[in-house]
Amino acid sequence: MKRERTDAREGLSPQVLALREELAEGSMRTLDAFSLSDMTLNVSEGSDSLWAILRRPGRGGLAIRLAFSPGGFDQVRKLRRHAGERLRISARSAIGRHLVVLKTDGLDLQRLRFRTELTPVSALLLPFLPRDLYPLDAHDDPAGAVGTVEAAQRALNTGLIYFHLDKPELGSVLYLQNLTGMNDFFRDTHTRPDGVVGGEWPELGYLPPTPPQSGTPPTHPLPAGKPVTMSEGILVLRDSTPPDERDSARRFIQMLGAAYTALELPAVEYHDWVDRAARTIRDLSRSPKATIRHYGHRYAHPYTASEYPDIMVQMALIGPMHDFARWSGTPIPLQAEFEAGLEKFYDPALKALRRYLPNVGKEKDGDAVDSWYLYHPLMNLGRLALAGNAKARDLFERSVGFGIKAARHFKYKWPVQYRITDFSVITAVAPADERGQTDVGGLYAWVMLQAYELTREERFLHEAQAALDAAQDLRFNLNYQANLTAWGAAACLRLWRITNIDRYRLQSYVYLASFFHNSAIWESEIGQAAHYRNFLGVTCLQDAPYMAVYECFDSFCAFEDYLRDSGPELEPAARMLISQYCRYALDRAWYYYPDTLPREALAQESRNGEIDRALSFPLEDLYIDGQPAGQVGQEIYGAGAALVFAARSFHPVPEAPFHLFCDHFIMASERTGERAMSILLDGGETCSALLCLVRVGTEDLPGFLVQTAGGDRLRPVKRTDERVDFHVPANGRLIIGW
Repeated sequence: MKRERTDAREGLSPQVLALREELAEGSMRTLDAFSLSDMTLNVSEGSDSLWAILRRPGRGGLAIRLAFSPGGFDQVRKLRRHAGERLRISARSAIGRHLVVLKTDGLDLQRLRFRTELTPVSALLLPFLPRDLYPLDAHDDPAGAVGTVEAAQRALNTGLIYFHLDKPELGSVLYLQNLTGMNDFFRDTHTRPDGVVGGEWPELGYLPPTPPQSGTPPTHPLPAGKPVTMSEGILVLRDSTPPDERDSARRFIQMLGAAYTALELPAVEYHDWVDRAARTIRDLSRSPKATIRHYGHRYAHPYTASEYPDIMVQMALIGPMHDFARWSGTPIPLQAEFEAGLEKFYDPALKALRRYLPNVGKEKDGDAVDSWYLYHPLMNLGRLALAGNAKARDLFERSVGFGIKAARHFKYKWPVQYRITDFSVITAVAPADERGQTDVGGLYAWVMLQAYELTREERFLHEAQAALDAAQDLRFNLNYQANLTAWGAAACLRLWRITNIDRYRLQSYVYLASFFHNSAIWESEIGQAAHYRNFLGVTCLQDAPYMAVYECFDSFCAFEDYLRDSGPELEPAARMLISQYCRYALDRAWYYYPDTLPREALAQESRNGEIDRALSFPLEDLYIDGQPAGQVGQEIYGAGAALVFAARSFHPVPEAPFHLFCDHFIMASERTGERAMSILLDGGETCSALLCLVRVGTEDLPGFLVQTAGGDRLRPVKRTDERVDFHVPANGRLIIGW
């Protein structure tokens, strides 16, 4: 969302005017009053709404609409509270029975949770419902409050708004709607929560989706007599405003973490990524739809039986193949075949890797390159080079100079697409935000840090610094493509580790804030989304309508590096959110594979190639709003997902009949005895992890003892002939015996 300092001088809605008048006249009836840290909270009945009014004396406040009914309410009464609740209210109106529940907690961060349920008295059509959040000045006037909106919901991602009230100085506010709780509302009314949390100052918050205002009224009612959640909000407050973009981003992560821990999180399932990886290698090697030959070499198609081979696609498969081969101890012949053809992408005149082979068809511009396409293959080459691959290092070192030349030409602010021969710009900006590829500098910085690690030449450090410094002040407009943003966060933290310049650690929070702003922290059950998971998925581009598998697992890789470079200085909420993203990626990514979905959930036609359910290649696209999956295509360049997940989440145990699976990164492990080992997890302090002991071979699984470092014995939650599952603390040391 565009960052603006705003007040109400450009006009006021009827809802703002009505609230201002009621507050000025003192006509609301107080139902209850209590404290939230240094704030007062009054729950009141207005003419058509129930309100929670938060005030910090002399410093303004917030008005939260808890329930709305045209014509007002009768029979408003307090009910006996349930465990953990601060207030429970029942109210009747012409449209039905309303139930409102409030919870409060927090010392350093004040948190208010509110949930409203409606049981309609008859089938209820809803042509309009008002927003629910209004900043107030010191005199309870929403029109007098001045503030800065930093971020608001993008499309179908998390329903949140993040702002601070500057005059008067109330502090920072994060408001989040748990859209998971409203799935019944969306299904019954045939609506979807696209951009529903945001607003125009001072009318902010959640606007329940209703049909477009037109001459055609809504035709899909809420059923009579069926309770439906109308709102499930979380408000997190800090009592000061951030001085700069880094602190604003850190606060956003901190406050988002506080909201996240108030959610009831979806369960995760174990998936056999090792078997999926083996099937993927088999299909890549054998299927004629996967590869094609040019110049005597074998290359991968980008999509099933479609599109010209390009350098990014080859490296997007070679990198994960290398990881899986090292993990399994068994070379993959196809990796060597792909590596043998890489030289044909190299242009000795430019001293650069081109996107396409020299014989690319005329329908493609062989000189055109997306800015990130120049650096992503270099990043994967750098991974191989650092692992000791001499040919990869040679090609990396011959090509990296051109990458620097391009960065300097564009002054570290890259367009969307340009010609590699003369840097003439083909597409300067993306239509969604009129910006170029804003996060390419983060990926470029990571490549420069790889070059520094290989050569120890200081010039590469200077390049990384220049790129990251050029991205300052983009705030929540930093994200162009999710995985590039994740690599930018990793580059910031790695540069901090190398230079000890603390601003880069803080700058990493700006990348993280932009990444999680683009995430969907809710589980959709709309349409075909009922067949797959989307919780904590991230839409691949800043304006994309879908989540994409490549961006998913590439971000997973970047975040592993980020966490391994972190230390006690890292904001705990950042550690927790990253760990949770990676945890849910291992579950969510399984459903990109077409054989996991019913046929009716798949697109009948794809823009690229075809969908073959027999091939273990993932679809590119899953949709939060439940559109058919695979509209873009079946992504061969995303086939490395299974190899990456297998190599990073399954851990062989020498001379034992099992592998250890964990949906958190194991930061350290030690074999402490013939039948004992310890592992260290470093996830969220209040979170849990799934630990599975998975049979390998034909020998029966032994009995297991799993306990915390403090001696607490953990009981298995599931046991079969194939594995034993435990829910374990996501942070701390565990001892495993068998």
